[in-house]
Amino acid sequence: MLSRWIQLSICLLILSACSSLNNQNVDRRSVLQQAVALGGATLLVPPGPALATANISPIATLSDGTKFPLASFGLQIYSDDTAYKLTMTALETGYRNFFASVLAGNQRGFAKAVKDSGIPRKDLFICGSVVSNRASGFANAKRDTTTGWKKNMDAFGVGNIDYLDQIMLDYPGPDCESVLGQWAAFEEMHKQGLTKTLAVSNFNSKQLDCVLEKCSVAPVVNQLPYSVAYHPGNSVEENNKRGVLVQAWAPLGGSLGGKFDSSKKGACAQIGKKYNKSFAQVALRWIVQSGASFNTQSKKVEHFKEDLDIFDFELTPEEMNTLGSLA
Repeated sequence: MLSRWIQLSICLLILSACSSLNNQNVDRRSVLQQAVALGGATLLVPPGPALATANISPIATLSDGTKFPLASFGLQIYSDDTAYKLTMTALETGYRNFFASVLAGNQRGFAKAVKDSGIPRKDLFICGSVVSNRASGFANAKRDTTTGWKKNMDAFGVGNIDYLDQIMLDYPGPDCESVLGQWAAFEEMHKQGLTKTLAVSNFNSKQLDCVLEKCSVAPVVNQLPYSVAYHPGNSVEENNKRGVLVQAWAPLGGSLGGKFDSSKKGACAQIGKKYNKSFAQVALRWIVQSGASFNTQSKKVEHFKEDLDIFDFELTPEEMNTLGSLA
């Protein structure tokens, strides 16, 4: 499906967005288990902020030049067998960006599906993750993060995946020194050619700056809870200033991503009537039109298809403001 879209470079529209979180020592598995199972494909992220209009491409160009599908399928809480089946469905539907979190415990099922799908590895964008935020101090954080990325490579190896397009640091350590230890381990992985890009999750501006002031390889993505229902602060703008693309997790609500109650769904659905779109499609369109990307999850073919079909309409400034006021 993605191949049908023209890959155009765009600039980002700066609107109000979710605040960065300072979630240290967070068990994200318990968070993800509460997330709403709805949701997810490619935007140009320049080094600094700029305005965008229409024709948002489903393929982003990150600040380091990497091509990044805006809609990512995030494999969350289910078994390897279920991950295998859903990955196959997502691939058949047109997804090419995948976030296989170590917290979900199903990276092997995902990897096996990639292998069996027959789709060339070069056509896929695969992101893994490491959780090492409980390690304190540079040396301990580097050690635990190194152990983490090696476990990722072991799991993905089941599908003959011998490199990643991205590895994500899932939560920062308790202080800057610990974060720098985590990042040193990632940079070693990058130096070995085992990952093409580096990313973070749930980093606030201060934590991003801790990395950016010392790093040799900068993060290009920051995964945050971000949706129509939850977007306090100005995280999209702050990340954009640093050359970092926000990737929304829980883009249709759930847990820290906010709750899509009947009034919020109704407001999205009412706007959707004008474009023959569902409430979910309007909510996802609001995310990309705000200058972010999203990581979705689903178990239904119709939802997989629906979440990719958001690049053929544009919300007006008034509609963007209306949706932005719902949180």
